[in-house]
Amino acid sequence: MRCPVCARACALVSGKVGGCGRYAVEGDTVVERFPDRYLIASPISVETIPLLHFHPGAPFFQISTVGCNFNCPGCIATVTAREMRPDSPALRRLSPAEVVDLAEEQGCRGVAFLMNDPLASYYTFVNVAREAKARGLLVACATNGYFSEASLAPLLGLLDGVNIGVKGCGPDGIRACGGGDPQVVLRNVRALAAAGTHVEIACMDRLDNRDDTRLLARTLAEVSPDMPLQLMRYVPIETADPALEPSSASTEAFAAELRRTLPFTYVFNTPGSRGLDTVCPDCGEDVVARDFYGPMGARLLSLAPGVSDADVRCARCGRDAAVAGAVSPPQMREGAFQGGYPFTRGLEIVESMCLAMGVRDQAEVAAAWEYLLARKMLERLHHDIQHVDGYLGLVRDFGGALGREADAARVIDFLLSMIEPVRRGVAEATRRPRTYYAMGKPLFAIMGSRFENSLVQEAGGLSCNKLMDLKGRPGRTIEAKALERLDPEVIFISSFLSNSPEAFLEECRSLGLDVPAVREGRVYTSPTPASDFGPPKWVLGLRFLAGKLHPDRFDFDMKADTALYHKTLFGRDFPLASINRSFAKPSRQWRFAEAGAASA
Repeated sequence: MRCPVCARACALVSGKVGGCGRYAVEGDTVVERFPDRYLIASPISVETIPLLHFHPGAPFFQISTVGCNFNCPGCIATVTAREMRPDSPALRRLSPAEVVDLAEEQGCRGVAFLMNDPLASYYTFVNVAREAKARGLLVACATNGYFSEASLAPLLGLLDGVNIGVKGCGPDGIRACGGGDPQVVLRNVRALAAAGTHVEIACMDRLDNRDDTRLLARTLAEVSPDMPLQLMRYVPIETADPALEPSSASTEAFAAELRRTLPFTYVFNTPGSRGLDTVCPDCGEDVVARDFYGPMGARLLSLAPGVSDADVRCARCGRDAAVAGAVSPPQMREGAFQGGYPFTRGLEIVESMCLAMGVRDQAEVAAAWEYLLARKMLERLHHDIQHVDGYLGLVRDFGGALGREADAARVIDFLLSMIEPVRRGVAEATRRPRTYYAMGKPLFAIMGSRFENSLVQEAGGLSCNKLMDLKGRPGRTIEAKALERLDPEVIFISSFLSNSPEAFLEECRSLGLDVPAVREGRVYTSPTPASDFGPPKWVLGLRFLAGKLHPDRFDFDMKADTALYHKTLFGRDFPLASINRSFAKPSRQWRFAEAGAASA
């Protein structure tokens, strides 16, 4: 029997499962093996799905399970799509009625399935969708769109809004993920649009796929010239190649080109970019302002003066902005590590601690996640990773939970051995340079409470970010005048969603920013990706910061430090070119299956 859920049409026989592992045969029926089990069930804003032209600002109730019908290289949700057990006790059992009850109790406008694909929990999703529609709620989801014709048919009357992550118009992208025919997804895009579903398309912008994206834009324009296209700047994690990551400026320029074909093309994964704003295609007037809100996310800020929240049109020329539904005040703020992909970042941070302690079995990492979630520790995790002592305490706690107390002590002792020279040198420093921490672009300021700014203080700087009252995730865009008032002597750029110091300085000058750090060219980013937040390699970021803040006191060899870190905790060094933006894995070369041999 062939599985009818997705177009992979896996052969199912008694005792066997298909590629996603979520369906089996019982008698002459295909059944979902793990129905009604949720890893996440919590309110979010609609922009977190992400949908930008669909009831902007409205709260939706996110449901996420585990698993996926695809296995995309470098998937940003690998921990939930491939690594979390579908029968984990961390998953919460809820009936469709209970899901919708929660959505109504929390004042949500609809229910949305996202983060892993609804095709991995198809029957669960359909049942929730039917219950939600029966009670007058909207239904949305984010999916790779690889539905079979049979599985899509019931959704044509149920789905109100959908974000479809297209892997490309050619066969290479979708085959790399486990699919076969890209025309299946395009067929489903056309069918959903024809049925009146609001459709937005997301695609990755890599340095090697732009011709394919141009073809995708032309194809979508034939379906609807007003269809929103979300250009996700490639963030290489897991096994993904960092050499394919475009710069922020490159993705913004490519988006500008695509807007000649699809005027509502947006730039994601670029903190501080105005590429998330809706601009009138006819006269260039601003219509809707948004800000970066974590990987793959956006946040509604405001409508331009004169724009009606009931009918979003350009206030200057009256051009329809192709927004479905009224605008709600942007009031939803997701909790710590809740809502969309920041949840996966939290699990990756725990995984990074486990791997540093010598965990080489994926099931043992899952046990650490279950320990975290069963004790409702997400809020504590979010709080304690923002300062050194709290982070070390978490390593100790997870070591105890896994019976690896000695391994946890080994990691802590190594980190302290790297920290202590910094603390001694800082204690003797006579002044602390004013220091500003940005993510991506000059005006996207990281919240003062975040770990990067704690590292600034540990490294002997005065954190300007702590002087600002910022709310956002992981910060927000500020005015140029606000940055000038801070008058930073040194600026650091996040090494996660980063930017080159040269491009950063060029943009500072184009903005007319006149502060000492810009005048003197003291703008830096750590040479080791993702080394100032998340995994234990933040100790490398600390030493880098200290060397730039107090070059008279510190002369750390960052290449030697990075090699020592990896050899001590992983038994081998990794080439810098293999270290990408992943929080969890130390290198794109690292595999669970190979870890034992690598560490021998």
